Amino acid sequence: MSTSPTATGRNERRADGTYVVLTRTFRAPIEDVWAAVTEPERLARWIGRWTGDPAQGTVRFEMLFEGEGIEPEEWTIDVCDAPVRLELTSQAPYDEQTPATWHLQLGLAEADGVTTLTFAQSMDDPAMAENVGPGWEYYLDRLVAAETGGHPEAIDFGDYYPALSGHYRALAG
Repeated sequence: MSTSPTATGRNERRADGTYVVLTRTFRAPIEDVWAAVTEPERLARWIGRWTGDPAQGTVRFEMLFEGEGIEPEEWTIDVCDAPVRLELTSQAPYDEQTPATWHLQLGLAEADGVTTLTFAQSMDDPAMAENVGPGWEYYLDRLVAAETGGHPEAIDFGDYYPALSGHYRALAG
């Protein structure tokens, strides 16, 4: 990456907890951005892919850029209101000692030919936030690159972590 990434996440208190919220904008119709975050082949360009039947309420999601040996995780689809809202929950182990319930919320809004993606993850643990926050910055920047004709593979996680960790530790602390 040619420039150092900037931490963009902010805290937001919601009825069901505290979330770290990040936004990205796209000069694209809302349906196109929705496809980029929900269609397996589009997701595979920047983060991973899902398998299964979403109509059953769950999918298995495999991260493709986390290194070798990452097992797919089951995600429950809590809300799917295409093309404006997607909410997911996973009982994913954060590490060997820390089970974590991950609540993800994606909201999309279009105005004047620009679609804004608002991404939120429940986040109360400073230790988890300092690792996960830079990861979401990295993946959302890969999404922007994939959707704007850039090269997601040129984005280096080493530019995000540990450089952005302090910002996210402070948000969760």
